[in-house]
Amino acid sequence: MSLEFLGKDPDSPNGGSPTIWQDSETGDLWIQGWAAQDLVAEIGKIPDGEAVVRIPRRMLQFLPEVNGDLRRGD
Repeated sequence: MSLEFLGKDPDSPNGGSPTIWQDSETGDLWIQGWAAQDLVAEIGKIPDGEAVVRIPRRMLQFLPEVNGDLRRGD
């Protein structure tokens, strides 16, 4: 796996989160964000080994295009 940095929240108070990377081989996205544990009552049980994270709307600019990922040439 080779991760390509896509972007970090420019308004992060300490410059550390949220962050988005893309696997250059599969195109999968890896997102670091704030844990949404307080939403379990609304979302339901989150399976072991999984998490729901929140990223600010302003970070959508870092997500690859939905119809074909230009980074992978699809």
